[in-house]
Amino acid sequence: QKMHGNKALLTDVLVGRLGFDGFVVGDWNGHAHVPSCSENQCLAALNAGLDMFMAPNSWKGLYESTLAQARSGELTKARLDEAVSRVLRVKIRMGLLDQVQPSQRKHAGRYELLGAPEHRAVAREAARKSMVLLKNNNALLPLKASSNILITGDGAHNIGKQCGGWTLTWQGLGNSNEHFPNGESFYQGLQRAVANTGGNVQWSEDGSYERKPDVAIVVFGEDPYAEFQGDRPHLDFSDDSALMTLTKFKQAGIPTVAVFLSGRPLWVNPELNQSDAFIAAFLPGTEGGALADLILQNADGGSQYDFTGKLSFSWPNDATGKELNVGDAEYKPLFAYGYGLSYQDKRNLATLSEHSGLNGTSSNNDSRYLIAGKAVTPWQLQLVDEGKITVVENATQISSQRAVTTRAADRKQQEDTVIIEVHNKAFVALSHSQGQAINLVEHSGSGMVLELDYQVLASGGKAARIGLACGMACGSFLDVGDALKKQAGTGWRTAAIPLHCFSDATPTGGTLRLNHITSPFVLASDGDLQIQIARVQLKAGEGHTACGLD
Repeated sequence: QKMHGNKALLTDVLVGRLGFDGFVVGDWNGHAHVPSCSENQCLAALNAGLDMFMAPNSWKGLYESTLAQARSGELTKARLDEAVSRVLRVKIRMGLLDQVQPSQRKHAGRYELLGAPEHRAVAREAARKSMVLLKNNNALLPLKASSNILITGDGAHNIGKQCGGWTLTWQGLGNSNEHFPNGESFYQGLQRAVANTGGNVQWSEDGSYERKPDVAIVVFGEDPYAEFQGDRPHLDFSDDSALMTLTKFKQAGIPTVAVFLSGRPLWVNPELNQSDAFIAAFLPGTEGGALADLILQNADGGSQYDFTGKLSFSWPNDATGKELNVGDAEYKPLFAYGYGLSYQDKRNLATLSEHSGLNGTSSNNDSRYLIAGKAVTPWQLQLVDEGKITVVENATQISSQRAVTTRAADRKQQEDTVIIEVHNKAFVALSHSQGQAINLVEHSGSGMVLELDYQVLASGGKAARIGLACGMACGSFLDVGDALKKQAGTGWRTAAIPLHCFSDATPTGGTLRLNHITSPFVLASDGDLQIQIARVQLKAGEGHTACGLD
């Protein structure tokens, strides 16, 4: 039973038996999941004991319906007074009604206090103390400040990625360094630290360099996420772009330092093997200078600050996550709870097993493309019109020529779907962020299907196709325009299209290279289409034979 409508627990147990005298507030549109309710009206939740709705988008309709229910007597005066008095009681206890207006308070309007040096110093200290040194073979760290240092990776000059989700946006996506005017990226912090030491810091997005560096620092990790959008079925990091960069440096004989950004320990044995030093930086926030504090030598040749951070959760030995907690019968983590090196620890980490413990496709995400309305790393949702590509990074995204737009929308949870509106001829594609291809040959002959959860909100009957792409002018598509028109307004459905359907169709460019799929899902339309999608993935077919959306 949905808790927002559970009177037995909210009223009888919480208030009646436990004596709770605060107030009960709902979660994001949670009332809409109660039977007989919607986002715009829910008397059942109020009567069950909910005192305050969380209605971010539907507040006006909810207010109007609740007011009408109070006037009609459906919502009793006693229950309304009870809910209001509970909220007021908490505010009175907190002293909120005794204070002057916020605009009249002591520090009101003093924006210079935001990012004040003493506050940033505390944040920088916290970042230093939270980073954990997992590997430091041959005592590579600390580095001489006079070194020629190359820093690269998608997290090297990206304050938003350092901060994670629940920052300027819910998921923490689409932020630029300019959005953090008092922040500092790892690159900026390192550059500032070596400015007067005779050293040099090169920043490169792709790992290229003009002058061979003395050492390379590769900053990579999870893209920001919050709540269920970060849920995953395993602990494999699943993005090998940084691994390729680390491998390139190793082959060139360049010592490497890996800096891993994440909200949790993940299986990164291949990256650990290709690096000489490895730092679990987690999410250090805006103070990127904390990295320079830890990894650079001082004038006496010692370290400015030593690593003191220890793991607050065991680091996995494989990607399954089994037996990973202290006290498990077969507790065998790669790094145990409380592990963390300092510069006094002179130990080398041996080559690690690169067997993830996962079967076939699940370790490298060649089967899960879009989950809960978001592209799964390393895939990207791309909008393409007139040959120009726009990557979906924000809750609302508009393609460069405005032919197609996307926006996040709720279904079962907050923003767990994406609504795609095609206005003119354009297409959307799930493509690899590094332009890599996957091999679907074996899947094609094993009854696998491309499965998607979707609903058609509106269709003007224009031509539309769904297919796979294998590069420029290479792909195979199925005509779905008529099906989409028939399904408009009929609600949610699940389509399962066998992969062999794309092989059997007449391909674009003369052939379909299933061993080189660059976009495992493409939706092309000539316009006038509004479709909402929750999930796209490859699954076992279980007898599905229809080659289309019918």
